[in-house]
Amino acid sequence: MSFIPCKPIFRLLTFVCLSKVVTANTYKNMSNLAGIYSVAYVTVPAEDVAKNLARSLVKNKLAACVNIIPGLTSVYEWQNEINEDNELLLMIKTRTDTVAALTKFVMENHPYKVCEVISVPIQNGSEKYLQWIGEIVPPIDERQE
Repeated sequence: MSFIPCKPIFRLLTFVCLSKVVTANTYKNMSNLAGIYSVAYVTVPAEDVAKNLARSLVKNKLAACVNIIPGLTSVYEWQNEINEDNELLLMIKTRTDTVAALTKFVMENHPYKVCEVISVPIQNGSEKYLQWIGEIVPPIDERQE
């Protein structure tokens, strides 16, 4: 019985294995900041409210950046009625550990009885941008009152 090496198959398997290692390490490097930062969304009724909240959030180091997105139409049920309102959306970049303080601030400074403040953790993104958020917004346990 003679042994015929299958070099092409071994090369292919080696390539596939190395590719997975490189891909896994690349993803690991990009996601080592996963979950540390979040994006919060807040709807507001008018541009002046949007700008005031945005400026206050940044000034108070609760957000690094707030994008004000106009032209939003919200359809929702409130007090057993279907409503349709023109609104603006605030897209707020912050630290995940700051979301509770950000939510409290928005609730105290928002004209709605029940205002929308929802957030999602950032799982991946530009490392330099995420680090910039961290430079602007201090960790919650390092904040000065």
